[in-house]
Amino acid sequence: MTSSNLGAADSVPTDEFLWLEDIYGDKQLDWVRSENAVTEDLLSRTGFEQTEERLLEVLDSTDRIPMVGKRGEHYYNFWRDAEHPKGLWRRTSWESYTAEDTEWEILLDLDEFGAAEGTEWVWGGSMFLRPADGASYRRALVALSPDGGDAARFREFDVVDGAFVPGGFDIPAAKSRISWAGEDSLYVGTDFGPGSMTTSSYPRTSRILRRGQQLADAAPYFEVPEDHMMAVVQRDQTPGFERDLAVDIIDFYNTRTFLREGGDWVQLDVPLDVNVDLHREWLLLRPRTDWELDGAVHPAGSLLAAPLADFLSGNRTVRRLFTPDAATSLQSWSWTRDRLLLNLLRDVSSEIRVLTPEDGWRSEVLDACPPLHSVDAYAVDDEDEKAGNDYWLISTGFLTPSTLSRGTLAGPGGGEGTPGVAVKTSPAFFDTSGLTVEQHFAVSADGTRVPYFQVAPQDLVLDGGNPTLLNGYGGFEASLTPAYSGVVGRGWLERRTTDADGVERRGVYVLANIRGGGEYGPEWHRAALQENRHRAYEDFAAVAEDLVSRGVTSREHLGCTGRSNGGLLVGNMLTTYPHLFGAVSCGVPLLDMRRYTKLSAGYSWIAEYGDPDDPQQWEFVQTFSPYHLIKEDVSYPPTLIWTATSDDRVGPVQARKMAARMKAMGADKVWFHEALEGGHAGAADNRQSARMHAMSYEFLWEALTGGLG
Repeated sequence: MTSSNLGAADSVPTDEFLWLEDIYGDKQLDWVRSENAVTEDLLSRTGFEQTEERLLEVLDSTDRIPMVGKRGEHYYNFWRDAEHPKGLWRRTSWESYTAEDTEWEILLDLDEFGAAEGTEWVWGGSMFLRPADGASYRRALVALSPDGGDAARFREFDVVDGAFVPGGFDIPAAKSRISWAGEDSLYVGTDFGPGSMTTSSYPRTSRILRRGQQLADAAPYFEVPEDHMMAVVQRDQTPGFERDLAVDIIDFYNTRTFLREGGDWVQLDVPLDVNVDLHREWLLLRPRTDWELDGAVHPAGSLLAAPLADFLSGNRTVRRLFTPDAATSLQSWSWTRDRLLLNLLRDVSSEIRVLTPEDGWRSEVLDACPPLHSVDAYAVDDEDEKAGNDYWLISTGFLTPSTLSRGTLAGPGGGEGTPGVAVKTSPAFFDTSGLTVEQHFAVSADGTRVPYFQVAPQDLVLDGGNPTLLNGYGGFEASLTPAYSGVVGRGWLERRTTDADGVERRGVYVLANIRGGGEYGPEWHRAALQENRHRAYEDFAAVAEDLVSRGVTSREHLGCTGRSNGGLLVGNMLTTYPHLFGAVSCGVPLLDMRRYTKLSAGYSWIAEYGDPDDPQQWEFVQTFSPYHLIKEDVSYPPTLIWTATSDDRVGPVQARKMAARMKAMGADKVWFHEALEGGHAGAADNRQSARMHAMSYEFLWEALTGGLG
C-alpha cells in the first residue's frame, strides 16, 4: 500500500496487519517471538553481549548518586543494582546520607516481595500522608505495576513498621489517579467499571473512599466529560492552607482548575491554556498563548503572580515575574519557604533566578550554571521549620558527571544564606579525554535557526567519515538538555573504528533541539503542532544536512534514534527523508497515525497531532503517518524497530505493524524486537534497560560502519 491509497477519513485505508493489534494473542506473540529470534541472531554476531554488560555496569553501579526526597527527618530513595534488580525502597538520615558509607533502612525489597506474591512487581513511586500536629511521617501509598506499564496497584504502607498496613487501603491495578484526603480517606480516580474512564483510558471521576469502605461504595466527588483526558483531585496538605483542588484535564494543553468552597467547586477564572499553581497565599499563572488581562498583554511563557484571595474576590491585578525573550524560556519553578526558584533556559543552557516576594519580587541570578550545561534547582522541604529555604542543585553536562549540591537561600529580612555545596557526585563512567562539546545552529526550511549540541573529538576530521548518532524528540513541549550519561558514553562516544584509509574514527553524538519541544517555551512547541507538524521534521532534517555540509559525517555514516514521539520523528525520517540517513533506530513509537487515537492512551494526544477521524484533519495527519507513507521500490536505510508488549501508553502494535508492512513491501533491512515486559520505558529492571540500549547502539554502530554487510 502506498500513500496514493490514502482516502478521506470516512474511507478507511486497508490495513492488512490489523490482526497484530491483538496484543496478547497466541498467533501474534508467536510472530513477535519469531521476529525477536531473527534480530537476536543478527546482533549475536556483533559485540552485543559485551556492550550489554558494559552498560549494565553503569546502571548497576553502587557509586551512582542515590537521589532522595525528604519527608520529615528522613531521606527516601528507590534503588536498583545487580543484587536487587527490581529494587529497594529505603531511607536514611541526613548525617548518614552525607557520610561516605550511607547506612540505609530497608522499607521494601521488591525482589523478595514479588517472589512471595508470585508477581514481579515494578516500582511506581510513593505518596505520603502529611502527619498532623508535628507527628512523624508514617503512612504512604505505594504504587506497584505488575508488568512495568502505567497501570498500577496502590497499597497503604507504614514506614515505621516497615510493612503494608493490614486491612489498609488497597486499590487494584489500573491507570489510577489517587491522593490522600485525610488520615482515613482517599480521593480515588480509577476504573470503577463502565463509564468511569475517559476515551483516553484515564479516570473521568474522582470519588471519596473511606477507610474500611468497599471501592464500589466510594462517594462521587468530581467528574469530567468522557472525551476529556482525565479528572484529578488532590488535597493541599500545607498547614494553614489546607484545601481541595480539582483539575479537569481537557487535553495536554487545556485545563480547568477548581477550588472547593462551601461544598461547591469554584472554577478559577483563567483561560483554559493557562497553567495554574497554588502555593500558600500565592497564585502563579503561566499562559501558553498571549493573554490580555485588564488591558495588559502577557506573552506566552511568562509567569504571573497574585495573592489568591484577591484573585478569587475579582481583583485582576497581577505581577509579571518572568518575561520570555527570543533566547530565554521558563522551564519550571519551585517554592522554598520564603523564595521562588525559576529554572530557565537561555539558548538551551541553564540559568536560575531567585525571587523574593517580600521585597517586591526582587530577582537575582544564582551563580551556579556553567555554559552548555543543565542545572536544576528545587526546594528540599519548604515546610521544614529549619530547612525551609534549603534547595537542591542537580548539575550535569555531556562530559561532566552529575553533581548533587545543597544550599540555603537567605531568609526573611536578609537572613544568611549559603551557596550550594556538593553532597554527592556521580563517578565518571567513560573516557572523556579529547572530547569537546559544541553548540551549532542549523537553518530549517522556513529559515528558523535550530540549535543542536555536538559531542565529538577535539581533533575531529571534517571529511564526512565519522559515525554520527543524531537524537531528538520534538513534542509535548519537552526540552532536551545537556546531561551526563554513562550509557551514551559507553554505548557510543567511546566506540572506535578504523576506516579503509587507516583513519581512526570515534563516535559523534548529536542532540537536536527541534520545534515541538519546549527549549524556547510554548511558542517553540506550538510552532509544530498538528497541521504544522512537518516543521519538527524539517528541523531535524536540517540538522542532519548541516552535519553533512560541515563535514562531520555523511549519509552512510549518519544514524538517528528516537523513542515514543521521538519514534514518530525518526519514523518520518525513515519514510520522508531516507536519503539523509544510513540507519534508523525507532523505539516504542507512534507510527500508525490513522488509528493511534484508538490504541492505548492515543486519544489523549489529539491536541498534539490532530484527529484522524475528522476528514479535514486527516488531510494533514496522513502526511506524517509513517505507516501510510511506506512505498515500494524505495531504498530504506537499515532499520531497527523495538517496543514492549506491556507498554500501555503507546502500545506495541504500531511498531509490530510497521515492521510487518515494511517487510511485506520488500524492505530487506528491517529488524524488529519486542520486550515481553517493561512498559513504555521498554524495561522493568536494569538488565532489560541495558539490553534495550545495547541493542540500539550495537545495531546503529554496525550499520554505520559497514558491519551489517
